[in-house]
Amino acid sequence: MAKKRKTPLRMCLGCQEMKAKREMMRVVRTPENTLLLDPSGKKSGRGAYVCPNQDCFSAAIKGKRLEKALECPVTDQLMEDLKKALE
Repeated sequence: MAKKRKTPLRMCLGCQEMKAKREMMRVVRTPENTLLLDPSGKKSGRGAYVCPNQDCFSAAIKGKRLEKALECPVTDQLMEDLKKALE
């Protein structure tokens, strides 16, 4: 009998709920200190997860949770990229 694999869970910075890693968007601070969206979820660097809806994204930005999780300021360009990815 094959074992059932565990689904990796991550906490959303907006709604603070644990959800499947594949359902969420990952934002990465690379070793070169640049912020990127990581659709594959495999880039090296410090990552933070946000649900793919506008409410969670707004809550993460408003509460500065994204900045705290990535340990660097979030640029306006990254915010625009995230908004486009949500639509």
